[in-house]
Amino acid sequence: MKNIILTGDRPTGKLHIGHYVGSLKNRVALQNSGKYDEIYIMIADAQATTDNADNLEKVRSNVIEVALDYLACGIDPQKSTILVQTQIPELCELTFYYMNLVTLARLERNPTVKNEIKMRGFNAGIPVGFLTYPISQAADITAFLANTVPVGEDQMPMIEQTREIVRSFNSLYGETLVEPKELLPSNKTCGRLPGTDGKAKMSKSLGNCIYISDSPEEIKKKVMGMFTDPNHLRVEDPGKVEGNPVFTYLDAFARNEHFPEFWSDYSCLDEVKEHYQKGGLGDVKIKKFLNSILQEELRPIREKREAFQKDLPSVYQTLIEGTKKAREKAAATTNSVRSAMKINYFEEMIKN
Repeated sequence: MKNIILTGDRPTGKLHIGHYVGSLKNRVALQNSGKYDEIYIMIADAQATTDNADNLEKVRSNVIEVALDYLACGIDPQKSTILVQTQIPELCELTFYYMNLVTLARLERNPTVKNEIKMRGFNAGIPVGFLTYPISQAADITAFLANTVPVGEDQMPMIEQTREIVRSFNSLYGETLVEPKELLPSNKTCGRLPGTDGKAKMSKSLGNCIYISDSPEEIKKKVMGMFTDPNHLRVEDPGKVEGNPVFTYLDAFARNEHFPEFWSDYSCLDEVKEHYQKGGLGDVKIKKFLNSILQEELRPIREKREAFQKDLPSVYQTLIEGTKKAREKAAATTNSVRSAMKINYFEEMIKN
């Protein structure tokens, strides 16, 4: 059996550094590891419409922005297939078939869906498309016969629902679909960075993101304005490291080699934390250190992004070719599904 990965993002805005440390860096590492036969990276614009039906321009305009972020971060179209979800109608067909394998009650029990509904304030007015997006996600995964799906812990219920659908289908119609497994991030700090305002989630809608494409000036302004320990009022006050976004970002980005270059007073992050907790270390110095690290990390990415921005026709061609390749794979799977369900009537008529 081939080792196949499916992963992706909803194009509701440019990608931020939470995406970068949480998934993009890992995708590049997986792509370059040589361990996988096929890697599909989906711009999930159909899923983005489930809660943006009244503002589709937001989705349309960000398809290319996400593609630029992918390429800038090192996704290589020669090694990974970048595709646009809405341009593969077979995914809709598979979703329709799988709907008959899932009950409404089961969808409503999905913890990820419940949390997303609460976060978006849908209450009683839940769009059907949004409620059923775990089924759509199952179609995405199975269409490419993906057996590995990189996710955060909050997405594990979605993978389990996909496995349930696969088992139900294979039980009813014979072994056709591949059951996927999740691939969790090795560094839990990178799982989900908090917002610069201290909120639990970095979110485009909350305006608390540092974007991959931000200018040096924007990065500095956001870092220097970050929420820290509200009780660390004076330099001499002991400070709290746990739950302090600046230190969470440093856990994700700082390496020992950064200290000789940017802050030679210390040799490692543990020394900084110890000093901050005892008192005598101000927030401004720590933020300046974080800013230096982020500037170094994001500069080459931003420069690559600007270069791709100047050659948009080639980016569009990458999306066209990747989507065409992905559709061929999805069409073959869909044909196998029809055959298993014995609804490929015309093919049988021709045979007979």
